[in-house]
Amino acid sequence: MFRAVARIFRTPDLRRKIGFTLGIVALFRLGSFIPAPFVDFGNVQLCLASNAGTQGLYDLVNLFSGGALLQLSVFALGIMPYITASIIVQLLRVVIPHFETLYKEGQTGQSKLTQYTRYLTIALAVLQSTTLITVARSGALFPSNSGVAECSQLITDDSWYAIMLMVITMTAGTGLIMWMGELITERGIGNGMSLLIFTSISAQFPGSLGSILSAQGFDVFIAVIAVGVVIVAAVVFVEQSQRRIPVQYAKRMVGRRTYGGNNTYIPIKVNMAGVVPVIFASSLLYLPALIAQFNTPAAGEAPSVWVVWIQNYLTKGDHPLYMLLYFLLIVGFTYFYVAITFNPEEVADNMKKYGGFIPGIRAGRPTAEYLDYVLTRVTLPGSLYLGLIALIPLIALVLVGANTNFPFGGASILIIVGVGLETVKQIDSQLQQRHYEGLLR
Repeated sequence: MFRAVARIFRTPDLRRKIGFTLGIVALFRLGSFIPAPFVDFGNVQLCLASNAGTQGLYDLVNLFSGGALLQLSVFALGIMPYITASIIVQLLRVVIPHFETLYKEGQTGQSKLTQYTRYLTIALAVLQSTTLITVARSGALFPSNSGVAECSQLITDDSWYAIMLMVITMTAGTGLIMWMGELITERGIGNGMSLLIFTSISAQFPGSLGSILSAQGFDVFIAVIAVGVVIVAAVVFVEQSQRRIPVQYAKRMVGRRTYGGNNTYIPIKVNMAGVVPVIFASSLLYLPALIAQFNTPAAGEAPSVWVVWIQNYLTKGDHPLYMLLYFLLIVGFTYFYVAITFNPEEVADNMKKYGGFIPGIRAGRPTAEYLDYVLTRVTLPGSLYLGLIALIPLIALVLVGANTNFPFGGASILIIVGVGLETVKQIDSQLQQRHYEGLLR
């Protein structure tokens, strides 16, 4: 293992790529601590030091921004607008036939879809930065410490030009992050956007583990580390698991040459949806709390019954009803997303077009039905696995008292393991091209 790592740094091209990637990552983390214009940095740090907590969707956005959201920094929005835009464009392929046509055109069409994603990212960044500044001005960014006067005085200037400059700065920060991710993809190692998300989430680990150590003691800290190792091993096992459907291609004679006749397989992963269902479920469960927040009565008035019900059952993640709804939404969104991204009829038609068939299954419609049969049954354990992993931070909130950014669970562990495995595979392939021996044996 150490020899393989040494070979990485002895290879000039690979060393240059890894150095470039680490440099971009360092700049990305630096931007997470530079405050936006007209932000009172001292008050923000005071609110953060007083353990002011957020709830709902703020937790998710703050997780993907590496803590930059609550800092109100230049990179406060992080990569979240790009993730949202990518998911929206992918879902629009089902609704808009032009998008599906572009997707099937190959490299040219997918380049146009990427351009649409960039435009939508900037639009979402303008919307999200405006919302964030409005929430910060109202003093609702740190709701658990609403009694602290400094938490309602985060913005030093409320004039229109100051707000406009803050929106432009945060939007430009999102555009710069998007450009950094593309630079890593082109000149560095691994997928740039995924690595930036990996960096943001892993930057939260020391703080989360430190809070557990200071609040619960050394024994609980060691137990959390041990449970984390087991969870990481289980996630690696499931993420690598796949159902391989064998495919054979008939031989074709073209002139004097024989084409085809080879055997391959269709890999159907247990977790084909990735982390998207967790994001969908978190966003949807946050909507009732957001609606209730905008219907909070004035001082001296009694709140409505439905507002009280939402605040009691759908705001905090430690209630069993919240956990049950969260789990069921993740299972449902997993089936929904897999049905959109994997089309058995399209796969069956492509196989038939090139003379491929599944042994024992007729080509055409029977193949599509068989693929749908396998996909439905493989997705069931994958959806249950996603639901259980997503519930780990909520269970930790009840048992350990950790916040919802508990490192070994939810979207964080899924992204870290997935990106880590993909990056190691790319480094391994680069080493095999140059030394005929990879990173892992």
